[in-house]
Amino acid sequence: MFSRKMMMIVGLVIVLAVNIIILSINSRQENTSHGAGGIAISLIAPFQKMVTGTLRFTHQVWSHYFNLASTAEDNDRLRQLLRKAGERDRRFSEIDVANSRMRSLLGFQRTMDRKVIAAEVIGKDPSPWFKTVIIDKGSRDGLNKGLPVVIPEGVVGQITEVAAGYAKVLLIIDQNNAVDALVQRTRARGIVTGETTGRCRFKYVLRKHDVQVGDVLISSGLDGVFPKGLRVGAVTSVIRRNSGIFQEVSVMPFVNFEQLEEVLIVLDPSTSDDKDAS
Repeated sequence: MFSRKMMMIVGLVIVLAVNIIILSINSRQENTSHGAGGIAISLIAPFQKMVTGTLRFTHQVWSHYFNLASTAEDNDRLRQLLRKAGERDRRFSEIDVANSRMRSLLGFQRTMDRKVIAAEVIGKDPSPWFKTVIIDKGSRDGLNKGLPVVIPEGVVGQITEVAAGYAKVLLIIDQNNAVDALVQRTRARGIVTGETTGRCRFKYVLRKHDVQVGDVLISSGLDGVFPKGLRVGAVTSVIRRNSGIFQEVSVMPFVNFEQLEEVLIVLDPSTSDDKDAS
């Protein structure tokens, strides 16, 4: 059984062969009469028309096919170029964001009275009980336990463990951390400690002191760890109960710990002096 496509091809070949034979016979009959020639033309013309139309249609189909193939190749090439351009744009955007952060850190560094070292956050504690991060600087960079860690937005935490090239930072949102702080507006004093909610609480603030929602808390410098005047957080709620001598104050830290990537470690003056001398 021949396929329909094969039958069409065979039929086209037969039509072409018949057309060629008739044209050949007609051209060799030199003495053919005008009437006979007209009859031959009448018989041949439909076949010629059909053959010409078939050839024209075939040529258009092939031309269209090649045009489509060329267009597809162009589309693939353009998609590849677009993908590469998108990758370059993402890389440039990330570099621009990183440069912006570094400029902010450098600008903040110039405002510090003590020397600082920049470090990158390379890990976070996955446990829900401890709020810590790992940075890529350690004892060989002059770091030791107890040094404060900050960024331009505010206080980050305190170094609790040190290795040669790494250190662990206890964040201020950890319940084991504490920052002696002041209400910047009224100078009311208390202790900022972490909570399991990822926020902080301003403890031991006397009920008589004026503390309002929106007040900014800064480090007092009295704990011997954090230099005075560093931003800690903003007051989000104040509760003054009828009994007790303290008020309950909730605080939202200024630092977004979910997006923490680079930090500054404030060096101890004696440590930085020894390092410069060496």
